[in-house]
Amino acid sequence: MPLSLDTLTLSHFRSHKRAEVTVDARPVAIYGPNGAGKTNLLEAVSLFSPGRGMRRASAQEMTRRPEALGWKVSGLIDGPQGRHEVSFLSEAGNPRQVRIDDKPAPQSALGRIARVLWLVPSMDRLWTEGAEGRRRFLDRMTLSFFPEHADLSLDYEKAMRERNRLLKDQTRDAHWYAALERQMAQSGAAIHANRQAALQRLTAAQDGAETAFPTATLTLTQTEGEMPATEEDLRTALADTRPRDLMAGRTLIGPHRADLLGVFAAKDVPASDCSTGEQKALLISLILANARALAPEFGAPPLLLLDEVAAHLDQTRRAALYDEICALGAQAWMTGTEPALFEALGNRAQYLEVTETDGVSVVRQA
Repeated sequence: MPLSLDTLTLSHFRSHKRAEVTVDARPVAIYGPNGAGKTNLLEAVSLFSPGRGMRRASAQEMTRRPEALGWKVSGLIDGPQGRHEVSFLSEAGNPRQVRIDDKPAPQSALGRIARVLWLVPSMDRLWTEGAEGRRRFLDRMTLSFFPEHADLSLDYEKAMRERNRLLKDQTRDAHWYAALERQMAQSGAAIHANRQAALQRLTAAQDGAETAFPTATLTLTQTEGEMPATEEDLRTALADTRPRDLMAGRTLIGPHRADLLGVFAAKDVPASDCSTGEQKALLISLILANARALAPEFGAPPLLLLDEVAAHLDQTRRAALYDEICALGAQAWMTGTEPALFEALGNRAQYLEVTETDGVSVVRQA
């Protein structure tokens, strides 16, 4: 059974004062001028997965201005786990509340009923920016396979913040560090194992597919030294590197220092040295591989959010992307400035036009 978001309702969310969208499981092509509010629709859909959404924005940043009354996003998810009504509510800038079937739920529960992947223009710099962006990209892919990955990351970061505070205060008593390092080792080893497992799934999904997009060879590395593979090794490494960390005032070993190395497999060229077009094609290839690997595990391909993806592809590769999405059976929400960008989709998709009038976004079924 395919996974789809059948209805989407927005109230005072970003530029949308009120919007109601009803769609089926086919791809959704959204077009309209720049600044009309197309990406805001995609951001609302991204909330249906664990985490902070594709813009990593706070609840306060998502509220419509100048009213700042708070906002609500709701929708009906239909998929392998059944049909569920999901809503998100933020009042006066407070953190958003999640409700599933009208009952309060933690964000991690979203991973049991839906999976969402996205590709946005800011990710085009993935291979040339710092390691933090690539870690975030890798963790989003890992989270799609392992919803508990988010909680592990939070546990690790919380313990690391406390350890860093001790380091900055030049605390040298080992007893203060023991419990924190034990927690970091437990969570950190699980994070590393999840990332490695996700890369194995992605590699298998790329190797087993015939696609118009190039294959990327992916390797998990450390910005400094080697990542201890086991919980015991990481706990020992944290204790051993404590003197060096005291000098630096921060933790210098662990999964927070990981980096993702990508290589254009056919050319054996690092992704960072590829052309802009090749880098974009590698990104699309990874998103498609992620979706392809996830489909049998979850029972359906994930929702795909592809912001302005068509504008960066030539006509042939654009048509190839649409063919792959349709063959996968994914409900892909895509944006572009004009309907001509989606011409190759024809009646395989449904169309939404987004315009802006007096600072208010208007969504119309085309």
